Amino acid sequence: MKRLKLLFASSIGKKFVAAITGLIMFGFLVGHAAGHMKIFTGADSAGIPHIDSYGQFLKDFGAPALPPMLALWGARLFLLGAVVLHVVTVILLSDQNKKARPVGYVKKKRAMASPAALYMMVTGTAILAFIVLHILHFTTGSLPLLGEHEHGYVYNNMMSSFSIWWVSLAYIIMMVVIGFHLYHGVWSLFQTLGLDNPDRNMYLRAFAVLFAIGVSATFILVPLSFMSGQMPEAAEYSHELLSKH
Repeated sequence: MKRLKLLFASSIGKKFVAAITGLIMFGFLVGHAAGHMKIFTGADSAGIPHIDSYGQFLKDFGAPALPPMLALWGARLFLLGAVVLHVVTVILLSDQNKKARPVGYVKKKRAMASPAALYMMVTGTAILAFIVLHILHFTTGSLPLLGEHEHGYVYNNMMSSFSIWWVSLAYIIMMVVIGFHLYHGVWSLFQTLGLDNPDRNMYLRAFAVLFAIGVSATFILVPLSFMSGQMPEAAEYSHELLSKH
C-alpha cells in the first residue's frame, strides 16, 4: 500500500492512473457507440426494436445467477469510479505540473500545444456535466423538458428527444467536444505507455484522429437520423412482452 501511495504521489504514477482510467472510458465509449448502432437495425417479428431488446439484455445480464440489474449497476459503479479517479488524477497532475514548471517554460509549451491539448480541462469539465445530464435524461428520465421518457422503451425515448432540434444540436455539439477530448486523450495514452516514437508518431496520431472522429460520428449519426425524419415510428408493444422476450 505504501508503494502505491508513493507511486501515485509521482507525476509518472498519476499519468499511469490517468491513462488506465482513460483506457477504461475509451473502451466504454466504443461499446456504447456499437450499442447505439442497433437503432438502425430495425425490429424483430414482434415489433420490438432491437435496441430495446439490447437494453433489456443489459438489465438481465448475468441472470439467473445474478439478480436483474446487478451486473449493470456493477458496471455503472465501476465506470463511475474510473471517471472520478480520472478527473481527480488529472486535476492533481495539472496542479503538480504548474508548480514544477517555470513560467517561461509553460508559455513555450502552450504555444506548441494543439487546441485539443490546451483545452483538455475545459472539455473535460463540459463532458463531466454532460454525463450527469445524460444520466438524468436517458437513464432516470428526470428531465421531461428534453423529451418524453418511459423506462425500457429506448427507441421511443430517443425519438422523442432527438426530434427536438435544440436537444439534437446540443448533443451533436457535445459529441464534437468529446471528439477533441478523445483525440488528445488517445495520443497522451500512447505517450504515457511509452509507445510513441518518431518513426511511428505519424501513424499513432492518425489513429488518434480516426478513433476520435469515428466514435463522435457514430454518436452524431443517431440524432441526425431522427432530426431529419429518416427513422420509422416504433411499433407499440407491452413492456411485459419485452421482459419475456
